[in-house]
Amino acid sequence: MNHALPPTPMPPSASVSHTVVFSGEAGSRVSLHRFFAASERFFSVRQADRLNDNQSDPITLLSGPPSCGKTSLLFQFAFNSASQCNRHVVFICNRRKLESKPPYLSQGIDPSSDTFQRIQMKYVDDEEGIKNYFAAFHLHDTFPAAVVVDDFGDLFEERSCQEKYNNPRGRDLAMVRTLALCHNAVNHANKTGPCKLLLSDTHHGDSPRLLFIYKRWVPAIFTIRGDGSGSFVLMKSNSSSGSGSSVRTRTANYSIALQYLFLEGITQDSEL
Repeated sequence: MNHALPPTPMPPSASVSHTVVFSGEAGSRVSLHRFFAASERFFSVRQADRLNDNQSDPITLLSGPPSCGKTSLLFQFAFNSASQCNRHVVFICNRRKLESKPPYLSQGIDPSSDTFQRIQMKYVDDEEGIKNYFAAFHLHDTFPAAVVVDDFGDLFEERSCQEKYNNPRGRDLAMVRTLALCHNAVNHANKTGPCKLLLSDTHHGDSPRLLFIYKRWVPAIFTIRGDGSGSFVLMKSNSSSGSGSSVRTRTANYSIALQYLFLEGITQDSEL
């Protein structure tokens, strides 16, 4: 069932910020362009319209602490994707959570836009729900431009996974199997046309929980942290070459205020 979800207020969030790390100087200009392209897809559709979607990774993880606006970033991504290619987008989430904390969108987006009709809301509560969706993905007559899964990690409840797999690391096993299923489904869809998968997860430390699992299946990982002033910093994490080459940090600063998601700017810091 399709549900149009216009921008609605989200409770004030705790501050969050972030930084992006790229390795090596060769190809620095290309890397910077790709960071701009990838990060701006979380913000204003007017900025996203300028991007070359072919350069983005097919699977992306967005990870940040609680109340940093992840759902708002995900929904803006869904809106941009549906707007750019005139195809539908599937937004998968827990209904209760979404209704308790509805997302903000960027200022200037028309709540009556036809684009919202191309965002299909699918509500799931657990591992079985998400697995069933992707297990039947190949049966679609047409594939969505993007599938967005909010709070992916929360779909795997520790105790139920341990009991189901009779393994103390049952949750890890369940996530690995589901990520493999997602990976295969998206790869199959991309044989006929571009299809992106965006996942979000919540972390309480400096890095996404279970990062070792995500890295196996997700080529692009964005993380968020608070900057202490009410704004947030978004950073794309790339593995370092470890060769002693120069490293630059690139960040997208954003805030959520007056019921809007606002991109304050994208910056490139000096070499480290």
